Amino acid sequence: MMNFRQCASFRPGATTSVLALMLAAGLATPVWGQAAPPQAQPPAPAIQPEQIEPEDRVVVNRILIQGAERIDQTTILSYLPIQPGDTVDPVVLDVALRTLSRTNLFANVQLGVQPNGDLIVQVVENPIINQVVFEGNSAIREDKLREEVTISPRGIYTRARVQEDVGKIIELYRLSGRIGARVSPKLVQLEQNRVDVIFEIDEGPKTGVSDIIFQGNSAFSDSDLREVMITKQSRFWRLFGQNDNYDPNRLDYDRDQLRSFYTNRGYYDFRVVSSVAELSPDDQNFTITMTVDEGDRYNFGTVNVVTESDRLNANFLQMLLPIREGDLYESSRIEQAVDALTFAAGSAGYAFVEINPTYRANPETNTVDITFNVSEGQRVYVDRINVVGNTRTIDPVIRRELMLTEGDAFNRALMERSRNNLRALGFFSDVTVEETRGSAPDRSTLNVTVTEQPTGELSVGAGFSSVDAFVVNLGISERNFRGRGQNVVARAEWGSLRQQIDVRFTEPKFLGRDLRAGFDLFHSRYNFQTESSFNYRSTGAGLRLMYPINGYTWFATRYFLRTDEVIVPRTYCSAGGFGSRALCEQVGSAVNSSAGFTLSVNRANDPIRPTRGWTGSLRQDFAGIGGDVNFVKTEIDGAWHWGFTPRWIVTLQGSTGYVSGWGGDPVRINDRFFKGGNSFRGFENAGMGPRDLRTNDSLGGNFYAIGTAELTLPNGLPEEYGIRTSLFADVGTLGSLDNRYTLTSEGLRDPQIADNLALRASAGVSIHWRSPMGPIRFDFSKLLAREDYDRTEGFRFSTSTQF
Repeated sequence: MMNFRQCASFRPGATTSVLALMLAAGLATPVWGQAAPPQAQPPAPAIQPEQIEPEDRVVVNRILIQGAERIDQTTILSYLPIQPGDTVDPVVLDVALRTLSRTNLFANVQLGVQPNGDLIVQVVENPIINQVVFEGNSAIREDKLREEVTISPRGIYTRARVQEDVGKIIELYRLSGRIGARVSPKLVQLEQNRVDVIFEIDEGPKTGVSDIIFQGNSAFSDSDLREVMITKQSRFWRLFGQNDNYDPNRLDYDRDQLRSFYTNRGYYDFRVVSSVAELSPDDQNFTITMTVDEGDRYNFGTVNVVTESDRLNANFLQMLLPIREGDLYESSRIEQAVDALTFAAGSAGYAFVEINPTYRANPETNTVDITFNVSEGQRVYVDRINVVGNTRTIDPVIRRELMLTEGDAFNRALMERSRNNLRALGFFSDVTVEETRGSAPDRSTLNVTVTEQPTGELSVGAGFSSVDAFVVNLGISERNFRGRGQNVVARAEWGSLRQQIDVRFTEPKFLGRDLRAGFDLFHSRYNFQTESSFNYRSTGAGLRLMYPINGYTWFATRYFLRTDEVIVPRTYCSAGGFGSRALCEQVGSAVNSSAGFTLSVNRANDPIRPTRGWTGSLRQDFAGIGGDVNFVKTEIDGAWHWGFTPRWIVTLQGSTGYVSGWGGDPVRINDRFFKGGNSFRGFENAGMGPRDLRTNDSLGGNFYAIGTAELTLPNGLPEEYGIRTSLFADVGTLGSLDNRYTLTSEGLRDPQIADNLALRASAGVSIHWRSPMGPIRFDFSKLLAREDYDRTEGFRFSTSTQF
């Protein structure tokens, strides 16, 4: 037995004794929400470091390794910062111990010096992992768990790595909505210093969100604010979703979403006072209470640009700002202004500019003064961009959303814009973009960290209306197909009046550019027997390409090839039959080969319920690139919204369209315009416009123009009910059939074909209810102008849902 004069020891994890205890006990102790460390082991007998006096210094004669079985002695000596001939003391021994422990190769290390100067290095090797086993998992597949853990067969076991992997597994379950998941690590000792690592998993129940309650809000209802949040209330129609599971990280993002929502609508002082999640007694659901302080509504005050450089004209830069004094305060317009100034400075050769907006609120006037300070920053370039966390999404999909590439001049505004671009994809539950020091003082490294989230959706819907009766639809969509950022949608709809199936594929970055390309496959059938004694069937495919002109304007092109068929009852067009000549000439199938474009502009402040701004579009299609039909169809529409208070909103809408055949071909009935129903309240579907008075068949028109004025106003009901009331007035016309259908063989106007472009008008009340089952709409209409042959209705009810 050696007589150690001086000895020190280090026990990282004390694995040897842990294994013995765990084999005796059979398992490790589980902990709620985390893994408890395996039971502690008694310390191995050794002379404690404090027995060595600081003045004791020994010259090392030899270094002897004991206990090494699998690890070569030369490997151990290469890690040891001591060589024969060195003088050692307690400090040197302590450094050597820590150096060996950091290799994670050993469960226990002891150093001792014999009287003759020999340094004894006594080690106990960490075991080798034979296999990693998961038990008790059903909600998360084993391959997903293996992607998360760091230990693997033939790897070296360390207690710290196992504990780290337990945390990762628990985090994975937490993100899937199982807050109560427990993981217990278990070790099975095998021969030859090998172990099996078993993760015993108690998944626990799926923790949902029973209710989301808001306190302190008056400008917007609870239902309005719930729509802003990513977290949703658990409802049976969200059976296949993930956003109704409680996730603290998602709740942090929701706080940012609420602030963005309010500050984009003038509420400069808005803040979330608190967000409290209370777990129900049965541990099944959380109730989330968000307390907010809305503050007052602000407008922009004075807006100035200040620059330190004589070569940048402040007056010119100010002209580029999308902000004017007196405009309603919107935080997003600050970001747009920073982008505009950054781009302008970069175009002028100043890549290294820093633009810092400063704010000065004036509570007395409810205005915010903004000063954009433009200065030349330190010249720093992007050295590297690291992307981590994308276990499914491929790197190019992430990198193409970044506004910076390796070698670019670093710009913090573009870095933040890159983060927003990634969050807007909807592929990730969490996105961080951080700047760290690069390989040189003038180099920066960007670290992009993402957390994947489910992107597939199965939707089932049902609807009912006073006209369409019952409709059922089924849809499957994937926003991140094969991790390539592609969007695939397959939908089917069955109803008494229409049946349709379509498949859509979209590549959002075609050829690596900001081009959205895709194709469509579709088959549809419409029952028009009630309106015009025919059925219509269409089967075909299409190609699309869309690209942005700027942040508000899109240009889209398309090509479609389809077969259209008009079907009437067998006796309708027979000799001596009663059918309309204008309809019977359309019976049969025709190939439609058409190309077209759409130019659209959206300057509204909200895509779903705008309260300010305007939208507009121009659409044109040209048919006759081969095929059997020749026409040119043009449509223009626009809308303007102005909310003089959050609950009083004026909307003006207008649309017009014209279709004309060419090459001597008339316009087929399925290519004409039909109006009524939701497109012109007070009239049935296809209830207005040209009509064959003999058969009472609606024939559609080649021209239409419709205008709508609508006032949304308070209805006295609590906002949390989600019921919105509006007064409306619709006015317009539809008509202008081809002459071959309106004139007799003698060239005289056919008195049985009503087509006079008469003006129609209606007014009434619309009630929209965002019910838990989906939107429900009631329209009560009073006709102000009509023709005797029009088909009218005073009430329309419709609803639909998707889950």
